[in-house]
Amino acid sequence: MMSKVDLSNAEWAKSELSSGGDNCLEVAFVGDVVALRDSKDVGDPDAQVLVVSRTDYLLFTKSVQAGQQNLLP
Repeated sequence: MMSKVDLSNAEWAKSELSSGGDNCLEVAFVGDVVALRDSKDVGDPDAQVLVVSRTDYLLFTKSVQAGQQNLLP
């Protein structure tokens, strides 16, 4: 189980393809993990953030880039 990750200094980014809207996925690379959040939640102290390992994030994004149709096990 992963311990709580300090995101207070996280540098969040979203895709340049997002058109600057607030309906996007934002990503922050923090140490050995990757944090993901909905851009609508920026500034919400109770917002949910998904934290995954860098390995899991890289495997997921490579599968998407490769056009994998079924990303669920």
